[in-house]
Amino acid sequence: MPTDLSLQLLRVAENAAIACAHTMGKGDRHGSDRVAVEAMRSTLETVPIDGTIVIGEGERDEAPMLFIGEKVGLGATGVPDLPEVDIAVDPLEGTNLCALGEANAIAVLAAASKGGLLHAPDLYMEKLVVGPRAKHAVSLDRPVKDNLRSIAKALDRAVKDLVIMVLDRTRHEKLISEIRAAGARIRLIGDGDLSAGIAAAVDGSGVHAVMGTGGAPEGVLTAAAMRCLGGEIYARLVVSTPEDEARCRKMGIEDFRRIYAASDLASGDSITFAATGVTDGALMKGVRFFGHGTRTSSIVMQRSPHQIRFIDTIHVTDRSDDLRIRF
Repeated sequence: MPTDLSLQLLRVAENAAIACAHTMGKGDRHGSDRVAVEAMRSTLETVPIDGTIVIGEGERDEAPMLFIGEKVGLGATGVPDLPEVDIAVDPLEGTNLCALGEANAIAVLAAASKGGLLHAPDLYMEKLVVGPRAKHAVSLDRPVKDNLRSIAKALDRAVKDLVIMVLDRTRHEKLISEIRAAGARIRLIGDGDLSAGIAAAVDGSGVHAVMGTGGAPEGVLTAAAMRCLGGEIYARLVVSTPEDEARCRKMGIEDFRRIYAASDLASGDSITFAATGVTDGALMKGVRFFGHGTRTSSIVMQRSPHQIRFIDTIHVTDRSDDLRIRF
């Protein structure tokens, strides 16, 4: 995979974030999703790759989402001899957050050389995300209280000092009760378990783990980020119906109880992850519009070369001589 692909993918994330930022706070979650997808798809068409969406918002019959198996990049337009790249996307993580003007909505995608990202259906996943120091201390099959004790020991703190992020969903009532019974604290979030996972891998974020069930696309994207940040995600697909089983088998998945680590979900040696804030968050500011253009805040991570960059970009739309930019 080209080493300079990171800035091309950054442009994809930035354009998607800018598009849906125009819908921020309007209460139209479907409209926000739609413009994010349209911007991401149209920008991907200009990237010099032979790309395939291997995990995204759904299969072909759920268009206009970027569907699993969709061809993207200049290769999809017939340009030959381009590098084959697998893409995982979430054009707008936190559609409700964007629609309501709340924090931590982002536009995000990850890329790896062909075969470097899990090709999986858009199902739910059980997830456990921790930072580098606790990555070998936990297991998805261990009781919640035992995992919390192990995380606390790895971080040299008490369980009562841990903060665990959990999606605020009815399905997590038992999990929430177990975390509280063990003595840890909980930060409930309405959306955005990918952003939460990244926070868990960054020292000083105030988040020590993410637990619960969320979307598989976010799981693969989190894995790509963990490969760059040194954290870990343990995940298992939730396969609950014969239809789910058929969808998994179609993509080569036979073991429905398998626990995946980050290196399984994002196995490629060459991984690029790009995310741009739509609304303000802990790691990135949201899109800001001003008289002469737009300002975005992004994070771009790579495995080869191994680097993490925070990028603040001013997109100038007014080319007049009286351009004024505030820092």
